[in-house]
Amino acid sequence: MRWSELSGNDWVIPASRAKNGKEHVVPLAPMALRMIENTTRWVGRDWLFGTSAEGYRTWSAGKLDFDRRCGVAGWTIHDLRRTSATKMADLGVPPHVIETVLNHVSGHKSGVAGIYNRSRYEGEVRQALERWASHIEKLVA
Repeated sequence: MRWSELSGNDWVIPASRAKNGKEHVVPLAPMALRMIENTTRWVGRDWLFGTSAEGYRTWSAGKLDFDRRCGVAGWTIHDLRRTSATKMADLGVPPHVIETVLNHVSGHKSGVAGIYNRSRYEGEVRQALERWASHIEKLVA
């Protein structure tokens, strides 16, 4: 995440950094905004997280350090996306909204349906991420 990608209460991931080549707007729930507010902004550096000038350079090293500090192992970074998608479904978020949260272009956005349906589901995505953040806050508490 880059400081320059933050716009109000949204994180706007440019198409050049998105896996599917499409800009992705991620509405930030209050919990995420508090984390960002508490992040030190380094002079001359656009990245929010990581210790190098380019943010995280070696995800594997950072993950190993995280595993060691929290005492949890046997998972991958991708498991976070899978778990959040699964649990959002358990919380009642519709599948097409989950796909939009993940910036997937499949299912309801593939084929003819995707040609005619250009909705970004902005309100639904914001509600889904706020619901997810509330769930995480309850788990942490």
